[in-house]
Amino acid sequence: MPALVTPLRSDGSFDVESCRRLVAHVLSGGVHGVLALGSTGEVTSLDTAQRRRVLEVVAEAVGGRVPVLAGIAQNSVVAALAEAEAAASIGARAVLAVPPFYSPIDQATVLRFYRRLADLSPLPVLAYNIPAFTKVTVAPATVARLAEDEAIIGVKDSSRDMEYLSQVLLEVGERPGFSVFTGMDTLLLPSLAVGAAGAITLSANLVPSWAVRLYQSFQEGRWEEARLRQQDQLRLVQALRVGVFPSGIKAALAAAGICGEYTAEPVAPLSSPERERLIATLRALGAIPTAAA
Repeated sequence: MPALVTPLRSDGSFDVESCRRLVAHVLSGGVHGVLALGSTGEVTSLDTAQRRRVLEVVAEAVGGRVPVLAGIAQNSVVAALAEAEAAASIGARAVLAVPPFYSPIDQATVLRFYRRLADLSPLPVLAYNIPAFTKVTVAPATVARLAEDEAIIGVKDSSRDMEYLSQVLLEVGERPGFSVFTGMDTLLLPSLAVGAAGAITLSANLVPSWAVRLYQSFQEGRWEEARLRQQDQLRLVQALRVGVFPSGIKAALAAAGICGEYTAEPVAPLSSPERERLIATLRALGAIPTAAA
């Protein structure tokens, strides 16, 4: 599943037509679902009205063909619940919620947050472990306790820590209806190998078919093909890690003619030299057509 970018115009307003074009692009690549308003979607930099509109447009463009997940990044249960209720009214299938991230908190607080949100939310909840952004880890034991309570239906791990992901899988076990997703394109194959259900990732915005084919290669036991496809994913993601996140992926999508390169304030788009180097690398990798830029 791609963690969709939020296409913006130069004035910071939401670009509806580009969003529809992006959704059509990823669906044509065979993705199994989409996440709107995740980290890649700049959820913390959009106001409430923008978030609602983004989710409305994504859900409308998807048209029920695949599940739509909605990201939530709020520090209070009340605010998170308001987001979940809005997502339910728009047609999302589930919400992906980060833990409270402003004040330093302990695991007991993380547990209370997710339990309370799950009790009140009209949609199923997935926890989002992304400590580089939140400075809070949703510990494997916490994930397991929430799974036992049926407070959450899964977790997305963007820690880049295979030991963490493996420990979560060990703690949770073969729990029916519970899914562990990696947030790292660079770790898709090893994550699948240890039992992850799939991935919610950045690069699938640009070349969704690459991740889908890797997943299919793994599922069908074509290990050498999967290994080579994982190498392609690694090269692609390394190229996109330029500038201030998520300016790299937005510049790539602009080069591919899908949406503009504009990022939410105060993040600036890539500089001209950065952009040109990125485009040259993406052309060499075959990630964008030679004539696209």
